[in-house]
Amino acid sequence: MSRSRELLLGMRDTIPMLVGALPFGIVFGTLAVSSGLSIGATLAMSALVFAGSAQFVAASLVASGAGLVVILLTTLIVNLRHALYSASLLPYVRHLPQRWRVPLAFWLTDESFAVVHRHYLLDKGPLEHKHWYFLGSCLAMYSVWFVCTLVGVMLGQALPGLGDWGLDFAMVATFIGIVVPLLRNRPMIVAAIVAGGTAVLAHGLPFQLGLMLAALLGVAAGVLAERAAGQHRMTMPEAE
Repeated sequence: MSRSRELLLGMRDTIPMLVGALPFGIVFGTLAVSSGLSIGATLAMSALVFAGSAQFVAASLVASGAGLVVILLTTLIVNLRHALYSASLLPYVRHLPQRWRVPLAFWLTDESFAVVHRHYLLDKGPLEHKHWYFLGSCLAMYSVWFVCTLVGVMLGQALPGLGDWGLDFAMVATFIGIVVPLLRNRPMIVAAIVAGGTAVLAHGLPFQLGLMLAALLGVAAGVLAERAAGQHRMTMPEAE
Protein backbone atom coordinates (compact mmCIF):
# COMPACT_ATOMS: atom_id res chain seq x y z
CA MET A 1 0.00 0.00 0.00
CA SER A 2 1.00 3.63 -0.43
CA ARG A 3 2.38 5.72 2.41
CA SER A 4 -0.84 7.70 2.84
CA ARG A 5 -2.99 4.55 2.90
CA GLU A 6 -0.74 2.96 5.53
CA LEU A 7 -0.86 6.18 7.60
CA LEU A 8 -4.65 6.36 7.48
CA LEU A 9 -4.99 2.63 8.14
CA GLY A 10 -2.85 2.97 11.26
CA MET A 11 -5.06 5.82 12.48
CA ARG A 12 -8.22 3.87 11.72
CA ASP A 13 -7.10 0.69 13.49
CA THR A 14 -6.22 2.73 16.59
CA ILE A 15 -9.75 4.14 16.99
CA PRO A 16 -10.86 1.40 19.47
CA MET A 17 -7.89 2.29 21.65
CA LEU A 18 -8.70 6.00 21.38
CA VAL A 19 -12.15 5.34 22.83
CA GLY A 20 -10.54 3.94 25.96
CA ALA A 21 -7.95 6.71 26.09
CA LEU A 22 -10.49 9.56 25.94
CA PRO A 23 -11.67 9.40 29.57
CA PHE A 24 -8.18 8.31 30.64
CA GLY A 25 -6.64 11.53 29.30
CA ILE A 26 -9.44 13.71 30.67
CA VAL A 27 -9.11 12.20 34.13
CA PHE A 28 -5.35 12.72 34.05
CA GLY A 29 -5.83 16.42 33.28
CA THR A 30 -8.20 16.87 36.21
CA LEU A 31 -6.16 14.81 38.68
CA ALA A 32 -2.85 16.41 37.76
CA VAL A 33 -4.13 19.93 38.40
CA SER A 34 -5.82 18.85 41.63
CA SER A 35 -2.52 17.18 42.68
CA GLY A 36 -0.74 20.52 42.62
CA LEU A 37 0.72 20.59 39.11
CA SER A 38 0.26 23.83 37.21
CA ILE A 39 -1.69 23.90 33.96
CA GLY A 40 1.54 24.46 32.03
CA ALA A 41 3.30 21.56 33.75
CA THR A 42 0.33 19.26 33.16
CA LEU A 43 0.19 20.04 29.44
CA ALA A 44 3.98 19.85 29.14
CA MET A 45 3.94 16.40 30.73
CA SER A 46 1.49 15.12 28.12
CA ALA A 47 3.42 16.78 25.30
CA LEU A 48 6.96 15.82 26.38
CA VAL A 49 6.53 12.67 28.48
CA PHE A 50 3.51 11.09 26.76
CA ALA A 51 3.24 8.03 28.99
CA GLY A 52 -0.19 7.70 30.55
CA SER A 53 0.50 5.30 33.41
CA ALA A 54 3.76 7.04 34.33
CA GLN A 55 2.00 10.42 34.25
CA PHE A 56 -0.69 9.16 36.64
CA VAL A 57 1.93 7.74 38.98
CA ALA A 58 3.95 10.96 38.88
CA ALA A 59 0.88 13.08 39.60
CA SER A 60 -0.10 10.90 42.56
CA LEU A 61 3.45 11.01 43.92
CA VAL A 62 3.48 14.80 43.64
CA ALA A 63 0.20 14.91 45.57
CA SER A 64 1.65 12.67 48.29
CA GLY A 65 4.74 14.87 48.66
CA ALA A 66 7.24 12.30 47.39
CA GLY A 67 10.76 13.44 46.61
CA LEU A 68 12.12 13.90 43.11
CA VAL A 69 14.30 10.78 43.29
CA VAL A 70 11.32 8.58 44.21
CA ILE A 71 9.25 10.07 41.39
CA LEU A 72 11.99 9.54 38.80
CA LEU A 73 12.80 5.99 39.89
CA THR A 74 9.15 4.93 40.08
CA THR A 75 8.23 6.28 36.66
CA LEU A 76 11.39 4.77 35.18
CA ILE A 77 10.53 1.32 36.48
CA VAL A 78 6.88 1.62 35.45
CA ASN A 79 8.08 2.36 31.92
CA LEU A 80 10.56 -0.52 31.76
CA ARG A 81 7.96 -2.48 29.81
CA HIS A 82 8.78 -0.26 26.84
CA ALA A 83 12.12 -2.03 26.59
CA LEU A 84 10.18 -5.24 25.92
CA TYR A 85 8.01 -3.44 23.37
CA SER A 86 11.12 -2.17 21.61
CA ALA A 87 12.64 -5.64 21.50
CA SER A 88 9.46 -7.03 19.94
CA LEU A 89 9.31 -4.33 17.27
CA LEU A 90 13.04 -4.16 16.49
CA PRO A 91 12.96 -6.78 13.69
CA TYR A 92 10.42 -4.63 11.85
CA VAL A 93 12.08 -1.22 12.24
CA ARG A 94 15.82 -1.93 12.33
CA HIS A 95 16.10 -1.02 8.64
CA LEU A 96 14.77 2.49 9.27
CA PRO A 97 17.10 5.49 9.57
CA GLN A 98 17.58 7.21 12.92
CA ARG A 99 15.27 10.08 11.96
CA TRP A 100 12.41 7.57 11.92
CA ARG A 101 13.32 5.35 14.86
CA VAL A 102 13.78 8.16 17.39
CA PRO A 103 10.31 9.75 17.02
CA LEU A 104 8.60 6.36 16.74
CA ALA A 105 10.31 5.29 19.99
CA PHE A 106 9.13 8.48 21.71
CA TRP A 107 5.53 8.09 20.51
CA LEU A 108 5.30 4.37 21.32
CA THR A 109 2.58 3.63 23.87
CA ASP A 110 0.83 0.50 25.13
CA GLU A 111 -2.08 1.12 22.77
CA SER A 112 0.02 1.77 19.68
CA PHE A 113 2.22 -1.22 20.46
CA ALA A 114 -0.82 -3.51 20.61
CA VAL A 115 -2.13 -2.20 17.27
CA VAL A 116 1.19 -2.02 15.43
CA HIS A 117 2.57 -5.34 16.66
CA ARG A 118 -0.62 -7.11 15.60
CA HIS A 119 -0.37 -5.48 12.16
CA TYR A 120 3.21 -6.64 11.71
CA LEU A 121 2.31 -10.18 12.79
CA LEU A 122 -0.75 -10.54 10.56
CA ASP A 123 0.50 -8.70 7.47
CA LYS A 124 3.43 -10.71 6.09
CA GLY A 125 3.99 -8.36 3.16
CA PRO A 126 7.11 -6.22 2.58
CA LEU A 127 8.13 -3.70 5.23
CA GLU A 128 8.60 -0.89 2.72
CA HIS A 129 5.82 1.44 3.92
CA LYS A 130 4.68 -0.22 7.15
CA HIS A 131 6.42 2.35 9.31
CA TRP A 132 3.82 4.82 8.03
CA TYR A 133 1.18 2.60 9.65
CA PHE A 134 3.24 2.81 12.86
CA LEU A 135 3.38 6.59 12.51
CA GLY A 136 -0.36 6.87 11.90
CA SER A 137 -1.17 4.96 15.07
CA CYS A 138 1.27 7.03 17.12
CA LEU A 139 0.04 10.38 15.81
CA ALA A 140 -3.57 9.43 16.50
CA MET A 141 -2.77 8.52 20.10
CA TYR A 142 -0.52 11.54 20.67
CA SER A 143 -2.96 14.14 19.38
CA VAL A 144 -5.96 12.67 21.17
CA TRP A 145 -4.04 12.31 24.44
CA PHE A 146 -2.91 15.93 24.42
CA VAL A 147 -6.37 17.25 23.52
CA CYS A 148 -7.97 15.12 26.25
CA THR A 149 -5.44 16.40 28.79
CA LEU A 150 -6.37 19.97 27.82
CA VAL A 151 -10.08 19.16 28.14
CA GLY A 152 -9.44 17.56 31.54
CA VAL A 153 -7.57 20.64 32.76
CA MET A 154 -10.44 22.90 31.71
CA LEU A 155 -13.08 20.60 33.18
CA GLY A 156 -11.06 20.22 36.36
CA GLN A 157 -11.20 23.98 36.87
CA ALA A 158 -14.89 24.18 36.01
CA LEU A 159 -15.87 21.03 37.97
CA PRO A 160 -13.37 20.52 40.81
CA GLY A 161 -15.00 17.24 41.89
CA LEU A 162 -14.69 15.56 38.49
CA GLY A 163 -11.74 13.44 39.62
CA ASP A 164 -14.00 11.75 42.19
CA TRP A 165 -16.44 10.39 39.59
CA GLY A 166 -14.57 7.10 39.20
CA LEU A 167 -13.62 7.74 35.57
CA ASP A 168 -10.11 6.46 36.24
CA PHE A 169 -11.57 2.97 35.77
CA ALA A 170 -11.05 3.65 32.06
CA MET A 171 -7.32 3.19 32.66
CA VAL A 172 -7.88 -0.27 34.12
CA ALA A 173 -10.25 -1.29 31.32
CA THR A 174 -7.84 -0.07 28.66
CA PHE A 175 -4.89 -2.00 30.07
CA ILE A 176 -6.98 -5.17 30.42
CA GLY A 177 -7.93 -4.86 26.77
CA ILE A 178 -4.29 -4.45 25.79
CA VAL A 179 -2.71 -7.11 27.99
CA VAL A 180 -5.10 -10.05 27.70
CA PRO A 181 -4.75 -10.59 23.90
CA LEU A 182 -0.95 -10.54 24.29
CA LEU A 183 -0.86 -13.42 26.81
CA ARG A 184 0.04 -16.02 24.22
CA ASN A 185 2.84 -17.97 25.88
CA ARG A 186 3.99 -19.11 29.31
CA PRO A 187 6.55 -16.32 30.02
CA MET A 188 3.94 -13.64 29.30
CA ILE A 189 1.36 -15.36 31.50
CA VAL A 190 3.88 -15.84 34.32
CA ALA A 191 4.92 -12.17 34.15
CA ALA A 192 1.30 -11.01 34.25
CA ILE A 193 0.38 -13.25 37.20
CA VAL A 194 3.45 -12.29 39.24
CA ALA A 195 3.08 -8.57 38.53
CA GLY A 196 -0.67 -8.59 39.23
CA GLY A 197 -0.32 -10.57 42.44
CA THR A 198 2.51 -8.37 43.67
CA ALA A 199 0.54 -5.21 42.90
CA VAL A 200 -2.40 -6.48 44.98
CA LEU A 201 -0.29 -7.64 47.91
CA ALA A 202 1.90 -4.52 47.96
CA HIS A 203 -0.93 -2.06 47.39
CA GLY A 204 -0.51 -0.54 50.84
CA LEU A 205 3.11 0.49 50.40
CA PRO A 206 3.71 4.26 50.44
CA PHE A 207 4.66 6.40 47.42
CA GLN A 208 3.24 3.83 44.96
CA LEU A 209 6.18 1.56 45.71
CA GLY A 210 3.89 -1.41 45.14
CA LEU A 211 3.80 -0.57 41.44
CA MET A 212 7.57 -0.37 41.33
CA LEU A 213 7.91 -3.75 43.03
CA ALA A 214 5.24 -5.33 40.80
CA ALA A 215 6.95 -4.11 37.64
CA LEU A 216 10.36 -5.38 38.74
CA LEU A 217 9.14 -8.80 39.85
CA GLY A 218 6.89 -9.19 36.80
CA VAL A 219 9.75 -8.48 34.38
CA ALA A 220 12.10 -10.74 36.35
CA ALA A 221 9.57 -13.59 36.39
CA GLY A 222 8.98 -13.27 32.66
CA VAL A 223 12.71 -13.33 31.90
CA LEU A 224 13.27 -16.37 34.12
CA ALA A 225 10.31 -18.19 32.55
CA GLU A 226 11.66 -17.41 29.07
CA ARG A 227 15.11 -18.72 30.00
CA ALA A 228 13.60 -21.86 31.51
CA ALA A 229 11.57 -22.44 28.36
CA GLY A 230 14.69 -21.98 26.22
CA GLN A 231 16.70 -24.44 28.28
CA HIS A 232 13.84 -26.94 28.11
CA ARG A 233 13.76 -26.69 24.31
CA MET A 234 17.53 -27.18 24.14
CA THR A 235 17.46 -30.32 26.31
CA MET A 236 14.53 -31.97 24.54
CA PRO A 237 15.66 -34.88 22.35
CA GLU A 238 15.11 -34.41 18.64
CA ALA A 239 12.21 -36.30 17.19
CA GLU A 240 13.29 -39.23 15.10
